[in-house]
Amino acid sequence: MKKITYVILLLAANLFAQEEKVQTSQEYQEKLNISFADSLQSPLTTEDRTHFEGLDFFPINEKFVVKAKFVKLKRQKPFDMPTTTERKPKYIKYGELHFTIDSKELVLTVYKNIDLSKRKGFQDYLFLPFLDETNGVETYGGGRYLDMRVPKSNEVIIDFNKAYNPYCAYNPKYSCPIVPLENELPVGINAGVKKFHD
Repeated sequence: MKKITYVILLLAANLFAQEEKVQTSQEYQEKLNISFADSLQSPLTTEDRTHFEGLDFFPINEKFVVKAKFVKLKRQKPFDMPTTTERKPKYIKYGELHFTIDSKELVLTVYKNIDLSKRKGFQDYLFLPFLDETNGVETYGGGRYLDMRVPKSNEVIIDFNKAYNPYCAYNPKYSCPIVPLENELPVGINAGVKKFHD
């Protein structure tokens, strides 16, 4: 389990490094496809990678690039984040993101992985998992993830076109955080990666 967890951290590091350099949704999606085709980075099984031609994405939609108000949460206690295995990494609720889609006022909680934040280059890494009305239909039933850095102001941009699936959506050997129910959105986020098709 420790080895698998370490691999997950390396994969997260790769995605986070990509996000650091990427300016557009299109570039991000292209780099994600490159990493999935790479035998050293891909979460795909060997068989799936052999036939891999690219992830299935929703068309890029600027509607899902939203401006959000960031509210830092204070005096939060660490908690065990449930995962798809018995692993329970320590997280804290770091802040809230308040934004609007289709005239609906929405809120997502963003989290910080305590162990990961101790690693060089990840001190300001934040984790944004979410559920929405596309789950189990167009997208993976367990929800999707976004990566963030600690905001430098109280206003941030959330680009749902960069939403990606947990690695356990592709390979059961991975241990993935389960999206907290407080991050279930009452709208369909028709952006980012769709569910994986064999």
